[in-house]
Formats: sequence, C-alpha cells, structure tokens
Amino acid sequence: MNANTAGLEASAEPGPGPASHAWLGDALPDLPLSKAQSRVVDVIARNPQLSSYADIAEIAQRADVNNSTVVRAAQHLGYRGWPDLQRELRSRYLVMISTEDTLTEHGEHRSPLHDALNHDIENLRLTLDSNTADDAEAAIATMAAAKSIIVLGLGSFAGPASVMAHLGSTMGYPITLENRGAVHLASSANALGPGDVLVVINMWRSMRQIIVTAEAAKQAGAKVVAISDMRRGRLAAVADHLLVVASEGISFFQSVTAANSLVYGLLAGMEAAHPERSRAAIRRTQQLWKDLDIYLD
Repeated sequence: MNANTAGLEASAEPGPGPASHAWLGDALPDLPLSKAQSRVVDVIARNPQLSSYADIAEIAQRADVNNSTVVRAAQHLGYRGWPDLQRELRSRYLVMISTEDTLTEHGEHRSPLHDALNHDIENLRLTLDSNTADDAEAAIATMAAAKSIIVLGLGSFAGPASVMAHLGSTMGYPITLENRGAVHLASSANALGPGDVLVVINMWRSMRQIIVTAEAAKQAGAKVVAISDMRRGRLAAVADHLLVVASEGISFFQSVTAANSLVYGLLAGMEAAHPERSRAAIRRTQQLWKDLDIYLD
C-alpha cells in the first residue's frame, strides 16, 4: 500500500487514537531486549503509522540501528521477520483509526481495478509467507477428523465462510455455515463438544460475539480453527490452529481474497484426506443437480 510520505513524517508523534502504547495490545510481548532492540520497539510503539507502512530502512534509521537489528528484534518478539511483524502492526493500526480515516490513509487510486488486483497479489504473498505447510496440514487433519464442523463468519467475512461450508458439504463433510450471529449463533454453538470443530473467520475488528463463542466452544471440548489477520489476541489465544491472512484493502473495506485462497487450500486438503468419500459425495451431488434440473446444460 502506498503511504503518504508527509503522513509518515507527521507520525513521529503518536497518531490517531490513544496517546499511550495501548494500540499495540499484545503484539509486542514483554521480553528482555538488548539496548538496540529496545530502540526499535520504542520507535514502533511511538509511531503507529510509520511502523505500519514504512520500509525497514526507515525504522532502522529512526532507531539508529542497522536493518538486521530490526529483523532480529522482530524474530526475538516471536515473528518470522520484519514483514510478518509489520503486517500485525498494520492490522492493529487500521483497527485504531476510524473507517473513514482509512480512505485518507489509502489515498487516491490511479486505477481502482489494477490497484486492487496488485494489492491482493501482495496480500497473497504475505499470507503465503505467514503460514507453513505444517500449519495448514495440522488444521486440515483436525477438520478431516471432526464429527461436525461449524464455520462462523459475519459480514464481509461470511463470504469465505460460505465457500468453506458449501464446498465442504458437497464433499460429504458434516459442515454448516453460521453467518447470522446473536441467538442463532448461540443455538448453533450450544451443540459443540468433544470431536467437533469450530472454524472462525474474522479479520479487522474483533467481534465480541465471535470471540466469546470461540472461547465457549473451546471450553466445551471442541477444537477451534481460526483464520485471522492477527497473530496475537484473544482469538489467537483460544485457537488450536491459527492461520494468518493479510486482509488490507485499497478502500475503507478489508479484502477477503487471501482468506478465500486459504480456504480453497484447506478444502483441497480435506478432499485428499477422504478421497473415496469425497468423490462419492460429489457424484451424488452431481446426480441431484440433474434430478432437480438446476443447470441449463
């Protein structure tokens, strides 16, 4: 995302939102730091916008360290490197500012279509770098062994949740979509217990209903698979499996492109886990399409 240079300079003081470091939440764990690493953390904490958009050289210059020190600081704090940490910081910064302010943050578009596509290409790259094959395989194994699966996504994030529930059921999985919230969510989640799985898809602002439901499901003995744009926080803490996606869009809304791609990968793994059952279910579905005269050809 193109950041406004003047805006980054202005961010030498804390940006919009609380004047303290509260915007970071638990993104930076309380760990012993070297003097150089402490300077890096101080620059991050004091400059929300700068930390969210500047390149590593700018952070290093502000902290009076070299680029490799910034990388080591990020790794020491539990991230894979500066891009992984910056993705987490930007997710929290976008929550801190108003929805309208995100329009100012993102600036004008030279070509909305090309800008959106190029930005989603970057989101896909960041998502690929944020998850290992082992992360995905572990989540797939949990879902493949589930007695039942509920996929929870509200608002825009009901999109990838709907894809997972629809295609998962087409393969014969006992999987349902919950995209209504409130009393409907309470009724659906009430049935979860040992052997069941709750898949939560939530980016941008954490929704209380979703977090409380995930915590209740975990307490009841169900497994929780979380797809989120934050590596830390209440949802990450309760998740048995956490898959991290980049979700920043080019306007006031978040992008679900990377989340959809991740869901397609999980579905492919779920099909491969039970190929005979999946293919038999797909054949039955295709026959029903014919019997119900759904398609023109």
